Amino acid sequence: MKTETNEHLVDWLRDAHAMENQMETLLKGQFERIEHYVELKAAIQAHLEATRSHQVSVRNSIERLGGDTSAIKDLGAKIMATGQNLVGTAMSDEVIKGAMTLYIFTHVAISSYSVLSSAADFYGDADVKHICEAALDDEIGMSKWLEKELPQLTQAFLTRTITSSDSASR
Repeated sequence: MKTETNEHLVDWLRDAHAMENQMETLLKGQFERIEHYVELKAAIQAHLEATRSHQVSVRNSIERLGGDTSAIKDLGAKIMATGQNLVGTAMSDEVIKGAMTLYIFTHVAISSYSVLSSAADFYGDADVKHICEAALDDEIGMSKWLEKELPQLTQAFLTRTITSSDSASR
């Protein structure tokens, strides 16, 4: 049964905004460090641009609905991603772990935007539904790309470890 307010929708949009902040920090860190995996770097750059667009759209939706973003959620998400990036730099298989983390995060985003799309439908908010479906398409696209490319990325990484271990991790 519908409630008088759309507080869950706004709260879940805040969560999505924090998630996009976390994704942006994670992607920026990976993008800056990748040197030898051209296709992955290009995919990360494209997804970083999409992520920034999602942030703006979600923030605008929150504000249109009379809310504001959660500084605490946004900061917590950025701190978590910064920690993940720092840990990644110490790993000899950073590129593989980073791609796996990105794959996981795309699935978190897929579930978040699926919930948001359904909630927007419930509340009759066509604008939020449209924004969430567009973001959902972007996340599904990145997830499918990673699923297809992870085996080749793994092979390239393992080949680099044999021929030039210094360039394998990045």
